[in-house]
Amino acid sequence: MNVYDSSRISDMLQKEGYEPTVKQTEADIVLFNTCHIREKAAEKLFSDLGRAKLIADERAEHGKNTVIGVVGCVVQAEDTQIIKRAPFVDFALGPLMYHKIPEVLHQIKTNKERQSVVNTDFPAESKFDYLPENKAQGACSFLAIQEGCNNFCTYCVVPYTRGVEYSRPVAEVLTEARRLLDTGTLEINLLGQNVNSYHGEDENGHERDLAYLLHRVAELDGIKRIRYTTSYPADMSDELIACHKDIPTLMPYLHLPIQSGSDRILKAMNRRHTSGDYLRIVEKLKKANPNIGMSSDFIVGFPGETDADFRQTLDVVNQVKYIQAFSFKYSRRAGTPAAVMDNQVEEKVKKERLEILQNLLFDYQTEFNRNCVGKVMPVLLEQKGRHKGQLIGRTPYMQNLHVETNGANLNKIIEVKVAEATTNSLTGKEI
Repeated sequence: MNVYDSSRISDMLQKEGYEPTVKQTEADIVLFNTCHIREKAAEKLFSDLGRAKLIADERAEHGKNTVIGVVGCVVQAEDTQIIKRAPFVDFALGPLMYHKIPEVLHQIKTNKERQSVVNTDFPAESKFDYLPENKAQGACSFLAIQEGCNNFCTYCVVPYTRGVEYSRPVAEVLTEARRLLDTGTLEINLLGQNVNSYHGEDENGHERDLAYLLHRVAELDGIKRIRYTTSYPADMSDELIACHKDIPTLMPYLHLPIQSGSDRILKAMNRRHTSGDYLRIVEKLKKANPNIGMSSDFIVGFPGETDADFRQTLDVVNQVKYIQAFSFKYSRRAGTPAAVMDNQVEEKVKKERLEILQNLLFDYQTEFNRNCVGKVMPVLLEQKGRHKGQLIGRTPYMQNLHVETNGANLNKIIEVKVAEATTNSLTGKEI
């Protein structure tokens, strides 16, 4: 979602006459799009702001003005702290207000006292109504269809920073999808904080679910690949599961976070599912599509997690055999119920458990990748590699694959025979 938001912000600024630059010393505007999911990301922002201030001061010595802005979830959670800790920031906007950037820039230009502009409102209108037309920037495109979350997991800040769930109308999503396809997209990834709770209205005012939307997107001319992320287990309906059997362009890869294998911890997290519920969903998915590969999120060291709870998480990993996964130590987020629980796990224990879990996850990921050696896979080539004549793409299972091929194949799908595999990537030869 942050990649999508950054892309839309760039579209807005280019419409205002700005051009992107990779050199911060050339930038008239330096803008940080932030995530508040983990403490490390939030703290990194203030380090980056300090460096941006030094560059802005150097530019000022040569008569060049620099506007520094911050947008995203950190602003929503820590709006007063940003200006307090970094008073040189010109504006700070929450994730639902970044469509106001052109207006704010005009304010700053006409504000002789140069007071910081802060806006963390939850507007009644949708920001999507104010964004410029989205066009493909390559063969793969993100398309936000849903934003916000109503689940209120006790460790998570998203409901407080992104607000309640909002789903874009079906027609609006399809219009944007057609535009992306017409401008070069082959793969569309439908996005949402809780994407499978999608409930947008169709042209007749009827509420529709994600399964319906997937079928509509699959009917569009030019679509070669469809993905969706991130899903919530309790919202995996039988109709959505059936899409993995019935829609050939829906990739055989699903990111379905479980967070913990312990029912006791899942309850403390306020997750609306048990480990048994989750495993039954995985079983249904594998029955619908025996070739599907699963990915997940894990939190270790959640308050109150015992060795027995942790072993139950390892049991789930051993049953599902994830082909990829993201795993983290529990991170306290201010304002969430878990942050004030009195049974916090020691940092040393969290670190040890994370290492054990990641080693197991990496073993299964490596095993899956090695089992791909000798297979022929369709690969969507997205970028140039480090070596001359090398392109990098992704398989249907989201694996990075390196291949020596004609540069004209960039942003195309080609057949590749996998020759080598590591934990994190594949190497192959064009067929």
